[in-house]
Amino acid sequence: MRDYVDEILRSGFPGIRDLSPANRERQLDGYLARIVDRDLAENGITVRRPAALRAWLRAYAAATASTADYTKILDAATAGEPDKPSRNTVDGYREHLQRLFILDPVEAWTPAFTPLKRLTNSAKHHLVDPAMAARLVGVGATGLLVGEGETVSPTTGTWLGALFESLAVQSVRVYAEAMGARVGHLRTKNGDHEIDLIVETNDTRCTAIEVKLADTIHDVDVRHLLWLRGQVGQRLSECMILNTGPRAYRRPDGVAVVPLALLGH
Repeated sequence: MRDYVDEILRSGFPGIRDLSPANRERQLDGYLARIVDRDLAENGITVRRPAALRAWLRAYAAATASTADYTKILDAATAGEPDKPSRNTVDGYREHLQRLFILDPVEAWTPAFTPLKRLTNSAKHHLVDPAMAARLVGVGATGLLVGEGETVSPTTGTWLGALFESLAVQSVRVYAEAMGARVGHLRTKNGDHEIDLIVETNDTRCTAIEVKLADTIHDVDVRHLLWLRGQVGQRLSECMILNTGPRAYRRPDGVAVVPLALLGH
């Protein structure tokens, strides 16, 4: 687990990941300051209240791996403040931060030619780098390992679990892009079924992936994957759980269990 925490905090930016922990934090702080103070202005966005934007970014980071609505994120960013930024102002920030590849949400999967109905259209929130999310929230390695860090959405689980999922998303997207595949997530509107990642190729065949911060996988952990297999049949070419376990194996029900550290090998 300590190795995964280190990988989360090392960042995916080549110029940051090999620095010492203290220098990594300084670099991430400088990068975030540049986004607020310079990058948005250079793209035509006037930031009248930089502190409010930083607070919104912190709240968005705390919503990592959730589908929390933007009103809830704004409320978390401005708790106790009567003078909140307008929804239009925040939407402008969000649009440009996504254009700058700072926000990197996973869009909802919209399958074609399947019987699936009543799927949510809400994106799952992620920053481009889990180290950036961790730095915004301000919880380091020691805190992550003892369970510190509150999330905006109670359904997300632990803060470390959210960051572990974000690390997995970052990795899966790299491999998916290399093969021309699309990445989405699945959630039914009543919330009874949810799958973290759906990787769909141009022939509409899919791989369904769940992410679990656990070294042991139980039957309850694969129930959503098996449900989706029953819904779409042969279109689902693979079901997989990414976890922290010591080895890769295939369960009797056909679900592949793969340590995140082995993904891509």
